[in-house]
Amino acid sequence: MGDENGSAAGPTEMRWNGWGDPAREKPLPRAVRALLPMLLGRIRRPEDPVKLHEVRIEPTALDAGDLSALGAVVGVEHVDVTPEARIRHSGGRSTPDLLRARLRTRAVTDAVVSPGSHDQVAAVLRLAGSRQIAVIPYGGGTSVVGALTPERGEHRAVVSLDLRRLSGLIRLDEVSAEAVLAAGTTGPDAEALLGAHGYELGHYPQSFRYATIGGFAAARSSGQNSAGHGRFDAMVTGVRVATPTGDLALGRAPGSAAGPDLVRVFLGSEGIFGVITEVRVRIHPVPRDRLVESWTFPDFASGVDGLRRVAQHGGGPTVVRLSDEAETAVSLAQVGRIGQALAKGAAVVTVYEGEGIAERRSRTAALLSAAGGTPSGESAAEEWVAGRFDGPYLRDSLLDAGVFCETLETATTWSNLLTLRTAVTTALNAGFADARARSHVLCHVSHIYPTGASLYFTVLAGIRSDPLTVWDQVKARANDAILAAGGTISHHHGVGRDHAPWLAQEIGETGVRILAAIKRELDPTGILNPGALISPERRS
Repeated sequence: MGDENGSAAGPTEMRWNGWGDPAREKPLPRAVRALLPMLLGRIRRPEDPVKLHEVRIEPTALDAGDLSALGAVVGVEHVDVTPEARIRHSGGRSTPDLLRARLRTRAVTDAVVSPGSHDQVAAVLRLAGSRQIAVIPYGGGTSVVGALTPERGEHRAVVSLDLRRLSGLIRLDEVSAEAVLAAGTTGPDAEALLGAHGYELGHYPQSFRYATIGGFAAARSSGQNSAGHGRFDAMVTGVRVATPTGDLALGRAPGSAAGPDLVRVFLGSEGIFGVITEVRVRIHPVPRDRLVESWTFPDFASGVDGLRRVAQHGGGPTVVRLSDEAETAVSLAQVGRIGQALAKGAAVVTVYEGEGIAERRSRTAALLSAAGGTPSGESAAEEWVAGRFDGPYLRDSLLDAGVFCETLETATTWSNLLTLRTAVTTALNAGFADARARSHVLCHVSHIYPTGASLYFTVLAGIRSDPLTVWDQVKARANDAILAAGGTISHHHGVGRDHAPWLAQEIGETGVRILAAIKRELDPTGILNPGALISPERRS
């Protein structure tokens, strides 16, 4: 999609203590500044963030022998122990990550190691295992669930394994409509490489400008086009993986009954079993036609009913998204439509691409109308598409203004969707109320299936002190509510370290034992991403 998706192309290095390109930072719109005190009460402006050179870190725990051995594998110029490199690679882009980045003292990785080939990745893993060095695979740095926290575990040091030198289109099979991409290829680079041949992958999560193909696979990412093209894991037909005990090349055929599908073991594994170095994906021609349309519904419940009908009928939009009344109002306020923002109602965005657009649009329109929807033109949908990748910049502006802003997501069946939404909203508001902080919860449906959908929550809060501690308590309460109400602990953000304590409640103790057994076999010394996905106490 390129520029049609909001100037998708972007730099590969993000702002060290925030989201994205510093040149794209945006001040809070005047209407939002006026709205915040009404929602959250008086907000105390925080101290200015520290500058990168002011951050105090411990010296690297790697000795001269470690650095020499690593340099012999990847080249000495690709082993970086400078403070800036270590700070930049020590965390993702969750709100807690960004709040920690504003502190003067923080824990960081001991080095950044950048291999240039699959064989170098495998050699680094063997070396790290022999020298008791933990390894955190690093792609675009966009994790929002603590998957990039530089945790040593029981090891004496930890390095960030930056995979972005593993970049490019390795193979294109136009007859089979498949492509093999190196794991460190960014979303924009992948689309540009495929686009030169008339193809696209069509995977556009909000992290698209910076996230990598390997990261999409390791976190089981889902992008805005999921209604048309499916989740990223549905696009993957094969992977190449380096593990501490051996290599794997998986995905021999488009369908197989040769035992369980081991490709799926690594999709969502978050780097704890091995390092994905190549990903084979299905591709399709770049769509020539595109149509966008906005809809309004009297309320969120009727909008949910409309999306359910569309999902169960099939052959609908490539993109479909429903914002609840609160999110719709805030979105309208951002573009200065205060009158509309004060009106009740929920908004739907639809985008159609590819073949048969007119027929698909007509069929979808009939289904949405039957559920109580009213078409509202193209402008709102166009505005959403144009700003799709810029949402995280608003979070940075809110944090600068003293407003806590964070997201979480889940999914469940259609019959349980409204119950789950109420449970999570109640838990979030009650948690902040216990901390004597006013909050405001927004929600949207971002991905739909015939049997259910995802719910994506954004919460704003006026926390007066220690936001990290407050959020830990609130998030735990929300996670408990999600599982108690029948939702999944994560639909597309992943587990990381933030959700690991709740994984057993979702997959059961037997499920955790299966994952731990795979971990022991492939990574017997436990060097890969300690603490992520499986809580340390459950790995033995």
